[in-house]
Amino acid sequence: MDDTQRKALIEALIFVSENPLGLDRIKEALGGVHKKDLQRLLAELMDDYNRAPRGFTLVEVAEGFQFRTRPEYAEWIKKLKKAKPLALSQPGLETLAIIAYKQPLVRGEVEKIRGVDSGGVLRTLLERKLIRILGKKDVPGKPLVYGTSKQFLEMFGLKDLSSLPTLKDMEGLGSSPAEELLPFMTPTADGAEEIDSRKTEIFPGQEAEDHEPPAKNTEDSI
Repeated sequence: MDDTQRKALIEALIFVSENPLGLDRIKEALGGVHKKDLQRLLAELMDDYNRAPRGFTLVEVAEGFQFRTRPEYAEWIKKLKKAKPLALSQPGLETLAIIAYKQPLVRGEVEKIRGVDSGGVLRTLLERKLIRILGKKDVPGKPLVYGTSKQFLEMFGLKDLSSLPTLKDMEGLGSSPAEELLPFMTPTADGAEEIDSRKTEIFPGQEAEDHEPPAKNTEDSI
């Protein structure tokens, strides 16, 4: 099998995958291809799509590879699909930004930064698969430890967490860091659509979410 055939096969594998397809999964499906050769083929494919006048492109996102429509065509795609935008409130975006930059952390740490009860917001972010439970902290009370999910990376078009702007990139970071992080929490054109829970993976430990006490401030939710 030559490089042209391998590229076509890689395209087919990524095309049929519901979620971003990781390098190891592609290598396993192809068989007999060295990782460096596969990385080269994927880089060539992405370059091919970037240079071609097409309505979609191949991107590296959420620790995998995925075909996505070009952002400049989002307006027409929304007219066709009539998708309802994913709406996150200010408290929701603020909490998500804090978890993205400070993870792993427990609910008490989130509330210390925000200054308000965040149980309702955390619960909703869990339901929307934007955060996940990493486990329990080995301290009295065994509080749940939170982190972002692959769905978060996919929604915001991030290759991995290192793709987030660093805190040094943001000026004027004062006592409310989340306010400075919010401008970066903008969904991509693809991620602006309603989240389909059928296409998200179930993360270990998520069933432990029921052990979180309910929010005291019922108005502070997404």
